[in-house]
Amino acid sequence: MLIRRVTTVSDQAISLTLEKREVVGKGLAKLRRDGSIPAVIHDHGKESQHVMAGFSELSKVYQAAGKHHPVNLTVGSKKYMALIKDADFEPRKHTLRHVVFNAIKADEKQQTEVPIHFLEDAEIPAEKAGLMVIRSLDVVEIEALPKDLIDSIVIDPSGLTEIGDKLTVADLKVPSTVTIVTEPEHTIAVVEETKAQMSEEAEEEAAAEGAEGGAPAEDSGEKSSDDKAAADAEKDS
Repeated sequence: MLIRRVTTVSDQAISLTLEKREVVGKGLAKLRRDGSIPAVIHDHGKESQHVMAGFSELSKVYQAAGKHHPVNLTVGSKKYMALIKDADFEPRKHTLRHVVFNAIKADEKQQTEVPIHFLEDAEIPAEKAGLMVIRSLDVVEIEALPKDLIDSIVIDPSGLTEIGDKLTVADLKVPSTVTIVTEPEHTIAVVEETKAQMSEEAEEEAAAEGAEGGAPAEDSGEKSSDDKAAADAEKDS
């Protein structure tokens, strides 16, 4: 039986203090060079708040919260509970350069994505047998109140043994306060042959087909006894 575990976040508070910013557009390049990251807070149709924070502080918050963990924001005298909606990265260095927060309410359910992880150090029989485990889904979308959102779903892959064995979203288990929105039939991982194994099997099948066909019989040029009898009868007539 597969072991499935979830990590809840209700007792793990993440907080961040932001400063208002007036700089927009072309001025953001200098702001980043000075060690800050621009951000924006969207608040239920109200005017968006343009803010910023130190590179180190905001990067740490993003690493800890991802897009699924509520963050307690403070901007001057205002406080928000928010989720990170989007994050933009510098393409070459892959460093954080902009963040979008969505303010949320404690009594409203939120939909967000959480990562799926294989149980650490779990042995996968299929891999030990030389097969491939293809992972096709790394995150699922869930819905829950902010206090019930989870950080991740950990699943034990030790039941993957033979070709065709697979894990789907339907195999995941979450608390009753969390709903998985992603369709249950979506495949998370499946066991397949390696390309080398498929190539080897194809060669073996081709060789077997050739052997079954056999070589065509050669014509020796000699007539059978029936043919000779028929020829003699023609001469006598």
